[in-house]
Amino acid sequence: MSGHMNLTLKVWRQKNAQTPGKFVTYKAENISPDMSFLEMLDVVNESLTHKKEDPIHFDHDCREGICGMCSLYINGRPHGPKRAITTCQLHMRSFSDGETITIEPWRSAAFPIVKDLATDRSAFDRIQQAGGYVSVNTGGVPDANSTPIPKVIADEAFNSATCIGCGACVAACKNASAMLFTSAKITQLGMLPQGQPERYSRVQAMVAQMDQEGFGNCTNTGACEAECPKEITLNNIAFMNNDFFSAKLFREQHAHDHTGGE
Repeated sequence: MSGHMNLTLKVWRQKNAQTPGKFVTYKAENISPDMSFLEMLDVVNESLTHKKEDPIHFDHDCREGICGMCSLYINGRPHGPKRAITTCQLHMRSFSDGETITIEPWRSAAFPIVKDLATDRSAFDRIQQAGGYVSVNTGGVPDANSTPIPKVIADEAFNSATCIGCGACVAACKNASAMLFTSAKITQLGMLPQGQPERYSRVQAMVAQMDQEGFGNCTNTGACEAECPKEITLNNIAFMNNDFFSAKLFREQHAHDHTGGE
């Protein structure tokens, strides 16, 4: 694809979580198809700054698909039309000259808008802090290979660990559920030998925090899996549900034993 593109952008502008927002139309002119989506927004912001207008606020950091901050809802899809990439990895060649592109923030009560396209995703941090740790008395420093882990388990744990916490799963879900994120973090720790001591208390603490944050229920439509830039699978949710019910049964049995019930 050669030449430059002229595009129309419909961008959500909102001062803060308390102020109503609205779509504002901008022209993005002379855009190279080789630019990333964020570079295109940089060009638009330069022209706004030049005109002494308030630039469009959006989150970004690494611009390499690692940090998960560049979370934009583009033409009705988290991170735009391509699969398995973040917004910063989306290039303008994925769009056509003259196209209108609608750009919104993640829409979830648990992700309040900071400004324009930037949302506060600290709810994810709080879910992880509720149980995302291991506390094992290791004694001396063990040899890295002294705890053999079957390859299939190690692979599954590593796949879960690729979650970057961008929130595309929440944005894609009609109920704004955080089940894919939460289950990925639980699976990552719950599958490994080092994660066993807190395995059941962890799943209960993280699920309780997830509910407290106001995320919706999972109805297994699979939109989260389809839109995840790291292709985290629904298997994680099955693992989490299994551990959650196991923890519940264990707790009930433990209480039964202590009360001397028949």
